Amino acid sequence: MTTSSRARVTPAAIRSRKRVSSSEDSRKISALTAYDYTWAKIFDEVGVDLLLVGDSLGMVVQGHKTTIPVTIDQVIYHTRCVSAAVERALVVADLPFLSYRVSIESSLLNAGRLIQEGGAAAVKLEGGILYKETVERLVNADIPVIGHIGLTPQSYHRMGGYRIQGKHGSSFRKNGLKGKNELLEDARALEEAGVFAIVLEGMISDVAQEITEQLSIPTIGIGAGPHCDGQILVSTDMLGLNVDSLPKFVEVYAPIGEMARKAVEQYLADVQSGEFPAERHSYRD
Repeated sequence: MTTSSRARVTPAAIRSRKRVSSSEDSRKISALTAYDYTWAKIFDEVGVDLLLVGDSLGMVVQGHKTTIPVTIDQVIYHTRCVSAAVERALVVADLPFLSYRVSIESSLLNAGRLIQEGGAAAVKLEGGILYKETVERLVNADIPVIGHIGLTPQSYHRMGGYRIQGKHGSSFRKNGLKGKNELLEDARALEEAGVFAIVLEGMISDVAQEITEQLSIPTIGIGAGPHCDGQILVSTDMLGLNVDSLPKFVEVYAPIGEMARKAVEQYLADVQSGEFPAERHSYRD
């Protein structure tokens, strides 16, 4: 990797990656979730642009069924681990459930802690037009923000599960789903509020494409089709470490989970047979 490609990725650099002819850098944005030092170091060295310390840690690290139990202190802890490993990538931390929904003052405090204590360079929050004022206050306090609309995991109970957004005729007011116009309204509100990018999750591909085309800031898709300005996946999913069922949009790039199982099985066999530790593993005076 060249010296120039190792330049630190900033929120302004991500914003400049809008894939239009006038963009200084029209490459698609690459993003993964990260929760610890070891994996964050690998992702950073390989050249991932953005590492999200997602509240998905509640599911993939803690074993919960949803992201809702995750606390701000837990996200700060994992953000600190990731930040310690990173030299280039933009570290973004999720604002977990209730950390920004109670008041603007608590939102400022919690977002500030993710920056000050966790070492994040930006925060992400779920929700659209309802949180426009919150985003504005965060941005005015010099806290860069990424928006997140569509399938918002923190809304699990209201939506009655993880449900695809943007279907024809769906309405937030009727059944917990949002249609195209409502999603466009959310996206425009967040852009006006000052977010430097928006995650589009779990929505109809054509709707994500229209949102992407109408915004002047980048969109980062997850289960939102191929037309976004970048893509993000949960790292444990794409590495084959997730032992549960995977969403349709996930591509498993390496069966690391199965490789780990075989490695542990071999270790157990070697311990029982006496092949480990061997002479080469032993200290001698």
